[in-house]
Amino acid sequence: MQRPDLGELRDAELRTVTMRMPTPEEMLTMRFAWKVSKHVKSNAIVFARDSATVGVGAGQMSRVDSVKLAVMKAQGPLQGSVVASDAFFPFPDGVEEAAKAGATAVIQPGGSMRDGDVIGAADRLGLAMVFTGVRHFLH
Repeated sequence: MQRPDLGELRDAELRTVTMRMPTPEEMLTMRFAWKVSKHVKSNAIVFARDSATVGVGAGQMSRVDSVKLAVMKAQGPLQGSVVASDAFFPFPDGVEEAAKAGATAVIQPGGSMRDGDVIGAADRLGLAMVFTGVRHFLH
């Protein structure tokens, strides 16, 4: 049985895990994208810019495929956007695809056995990455 996802982000729970800190604008937009991602089916990827949704991908068995779908469905260019993921990135490829599309920051729960690899990819690509410690789960 699924329970409603009523949680709100708390500043004390957010943790920047990359060398680059998010800008205040990125942080504001990541909070918005995080809220949107909880209303999207699992393996949700939300691209946002200026506190508006610009691309959504979901319902895929692979998180990288959700990123690719969000890029394909994007309403406008994704340069300077941020990405929210409802669950952790299990591999660096999803973050790499998001950066290739123009994303500059990522918000995600963290918690993968490969978090170090994903953080390393974000650092290599100059992205800011924030862990929430909370996973959305909408099926």
